[in-house]
Amino acid sequence: MSFVTDPIADLLTRIRNANSANHDSLELSFSKQKLEVVKILHREGFLKGFDVIESKPCNKLKIQLKYGARREKVLTTLRRVSKPGLRIYCTHEKLPRVLRGLGIAIISTSQGMMTDKEARRRGVGGEVICFIY
Repeated sequence: MSFVTDPIADLLTRIRNANSANHDSLELSFSKQKLEVVKILHREGFLKGFDVIESKPCNKLKIQLKYGARREKVLTTLRRVSKPGLRIYCTHEKLPRVLRGLGIAIISTSQGMMTDKEARRRGVGGEVICFIY
């Protein structure tokens, strides 16, 4: 069993790799942080679906990737912003706009993980996890 120091970066890399290889789905180890990121991606229309598979010794997260009518990619870019070595925090006034509002930024706040639009609406800042478009 390998030890991953940055589980969110690992999640984004696995999704990016499966997407570029035109896979329909992928499985990875479960964590609450990964689940929150996947829920946001699904809610924003970047993923077809996801399931939590209960198994021993640890649960798995199965993600179904989404493609267009002619297999064009819905997800073009997943970029990790705040890393374990350099954390990036923003107040709600200075939250980044990804592609002038066409993409999303996932923000980890005191009220949970949410998109940049939600955080602006609620008036909370936090750690900028990643950019997706």
